[in-house]
Amino acid sequence: MIKHSFIFLEKMGSKKEQSIWQPGIKDWHDFLTVKEIKGISKKTKYYYDRQIKEAQKALQEENYTYFLGKLPQKEMWRMYDLLRDECIFLDIETDGYGRIIVVGISNYYHTNFFVKGVNLTREIVEKELSKFKLIITFNGSSFDLPKLKRQLGLRIEHLHIDLKHLCIKLGLKGGLKEIEKILNLKRPPHLYGNPVELWKAFHASGDREWLELLLEYNREDMENLKLIMEKVYKEMSTKIYKQIRLAF
Repeated sequence: MIKHSFIFLEKMGSKKEQSIWQPGIKDWHDFLTVKEIKGISKKTKYYYDRQIKEAQKALQEENYTYFLGKLPQKEMWRMYDLLRDECIFLDIETDGYGRIIVVGISNYYHTNFFVKGVNLTREIVEKELSKFKLIITFNGSSFDLPKLKRQLGLRIEHLHIDLKHLCIKLGLKGGLKEIEKILNLKRPPHLYGNPVELWKAFHASGDREWLELLLEYNREDMENLKLIMEKVYKEMSTKIYKQIRLAF
């Protein structure tokens, strides 16, 4: 999808991008091939050509951070198909005081948990994050990532997709549990509990069963994030491809 995108170009809005998708221009290669594009001056075309070549070079060198600050945050989903195997789904749990107690990190193959008092340290979590290029969260822009930076002192320089904003764009409003209901994503009845209460029970009793239940709850959150990401990506990319087809 990213190679069909022009919205990362300077002063390029969605309407301008749509105007570029015209007969003969559907991706970066087509853009560079033509000499003139309606609505774009020769000087600007030359400048955009240079930016697109820089983007091509960045992809070739796997320098995906090139798109940070260029590709609008709300459009970062366009990187998903390219980085599907290098992305992780991240979800944190906090106690009644807002302190991080669990960090769950999951890709499509493995899930790792980092628990307060066990292995929840800046060095360990940072090492795990360094293995991946893209972070996917639900409301992570406002909640998960700021807390990780503030409380653990993490350096997070990854590309980031916040599913909450994409869901709102598609008319799916509410928190994660509400979105799950709308999309008919079911979870086991015992995983609708309150993670704060589960942590309290574990902390008070020392019974590992409560901790295992909390981790299972967190895992279920991340598994549903994966399903939501797939659905959101499919809908968003279908809209884009439809616009491209209509231009031909």
